[in-house]
Amino acid sequence: VQLQASGGGLVQAGGSLRLSCAASLSVFRTNVMGWYRQAPGKQRDVVARIQVSGSTRYADAVKGRFTISRDSAKNTVYLQMNSLKPEDTAVYYCNAGGGLYSMGAYWGQGTLVTVSS
Repeated sequence: VQLQASGGGLVQAGGSLRLSCAASLSVFRTNVMGWYRQAPGKQRDVVARIQVSGSTRYADAVKGRFTISRDSAKNTVYLQMNSLKPEDTAVYYCNAGGGLYSMGAYWGQGTLVTVSS
C-alpha cells in the first residue's frame, strides 16, 4: 500500500493550503480515504473522510473551512483548507481503508502544516 502525502507548509492565519495524497490504484479505487491530524502532545484525530461514492464526513472543528475531495483520474485525495487558524497546526496524515466513521489500516507519511498568528 502506497500513500504519498504532500502540500504542507507555513501559512498565516486566514490563509489556505491544499494537501494531496496520491495512492496506489488498487487502494484508491476500493477504499474510503481520509485525513487525520496530530498536534504536539495530542492524539491523532480525524479531520475528514470520503467514500468512493463521494459521501463525506468532517470533524466539527473544520466544517465550513475544509473540503475533502478525490480525483479518480489521478488516484489522489485532496484536502482544501481555507480560513486556517493557529489551532489547525499539526502533522496531517493520509489514511485509507475503514469506513466513513472508522479509521483505516493504511497510513501515509505525515505532512506538517504550521499556521502562524
